[in-house]
Amino acid sequence: MAVAFPVGIVIAAVLSHVTLVLSSFPATLTLERGIPPSHRLELNQLRERDSFRHRRILQSAGGVVDFPVQGTFNPFLVGLYYTKVQLGSPPKDFYVQIDTGSDVLWVSCSSCNGCPVTSGLQIPLTSFDPGSSSTASLISCSDQRCTVGIQSSDSLCSSQSNQCGYTFQYGDGSGTSGYYVADFLHFDTVLGGSVTNNSSAAVVFGCSTLQTGDLTKSDRAVDGIFGFGQQDMSVISQLASQGITPKVFSHCLKGDDAGGGVLVLGEIVEPNIVYTPLVPTQPHYNLNLQSISVNGQTLAIDSSVFATSSNQGTIVDSGTTLAYLAEAAYDPFVNAITTIVSQNARTYLSKGNQCYLVTTSINDVFPQVSLNFAGGASMILNPQDYLLQQNSVGGAAVWCIGFQKTAGQEITILGDLVLKDKIFVYDIANQRLGWTNYDCSMSVNVSTTTNTGKSEFVNTGNISNNSSPRNVPYKLISITITILLNIFTLGSYLFL
Repeated sequence: MAVAFPVGIVIAAVLSHVTLVLSSFPATLTLERGIPPSHRLELNQLRERDSFRHRRILQSAGGVVDFPVQGTFNPFLVGLYYTKVQLGSPPKDFYVQIDTGSDVLWVSCSSCNGCPVTSGLQIPLTSFDPGSSSTASLISCSDQRCTVGIQSSDSLCSSQSNQCGYTFQYGDGSGTSGYYVADFLHFDTVLGGSVTNNSSAAVVFGCSTLQTGDLTKSDRAVDGIFGFGQQDMSVISQLASQGITPKVFSHCLKGDDAGGGVLVLGEIVEPNIVYTPLVPTQPHYNLNLQSISVNGQTLAIDSSVFATSSNQGTIVDSGTTLAYLAEAAYDPFVNAITTIVSQNARTYLSKGNQCYLVTTSINDVFPQVSLNFAGGASMILNPQDYLLQQNSVGGAAVWCIGFQKTAGQEITILGDLVLKDKIFVYDIANQRLGWTNYDCSMSVNVSTTTNTGKSEFVNTGNISNNSSPRNVPYKLISITITILLNIFTLGSYLFL
């Protein structure tokens, strides 16, 4: 799924301890024994008491919410990454595409026209029925949440109806329309160790009554799209405004054929992450791409090619499978690579795509590419980040340039081909985006803040990289938090 644009627009942590010093304690403390000395507790009872106490201690901390990731970038297999969300009362499972190029979470409605009923992804497809959820309510045009959506072109209202609706057209020609519903999104907030908090929050999401184009096809069908955009209608913005999660999310998408990865509402912390500012006042995650280097040599591309405007710029979009270069940058990019590999690979044209016949490892033949952004942040692309393997000819592997040309347009879109095998942090609160190359089958460290914003807890540990749906509430992260109570009358430290 490509970047979503409203109708009328063409394109469309390293396990560590964190110390919190609590001041303003009284000069003296009265200590009372809560359990008589003669009374013994079993070990499991003590653990339960401790667990309850830890929950109370950590309730003020903004927990980390993670979502299971399935799918792979490989266009010959799946060509998308998706996750599972639970909506309504009682909760029902919905599989939705992870899409940073749009804002709204929407799922197929029970009255949908054109919605597929089976999926080649071997996942059950479900439709949302507002009448079957005891907590669902429709959003009227007078609702403030609808008004906010109208300002960002994520919602619309007609004179014939007082129902808040939407119509989206995606860059691949597919589209959807429907109306908005408010209901509960259910999730597990991980607070520490094995401490999880079964949570829910009322969010506004779309109920799709019409789908067109590729959305109607069943081969890679999902229940809807989970938009992770930065506008107010996005779930990440809604949860942040309620103080439930920080206004930052991260993903690490595995690039092998098994796929999967990590998707968290929180900030993945890794020492090698570099950040670049988001282009301000843009509806999408626009970056200021300044130049492209191949094998250390900056290509002769006018920087104005990458300038951001209403129909030009560089967008990060997890809903796009491949990657797209502005027309004026595409030919210099491909020509530079072809020149470098000419001694070790034969050029081969396949269905209009520039390909190469390779008899050895592509890492030994093809150069590194560097996308250079504002603030000195460079995104290093290894050969597998810009090439796609298709088949073989005469015993030689066929590798093709995965970047496509956006003919007649100057838009550059960084899709899953580029995003995979990297940590990406979308720091909406600080209007920046960060990344680093990473093995997404490894654990990651996550940081979050309290919902009051006054204290920061660094949550470190292992996030499960299970690409299968999770049937247990806790498969996320182990957090070690040491709270240092500086109590002078005790003359020592109390560790929890």
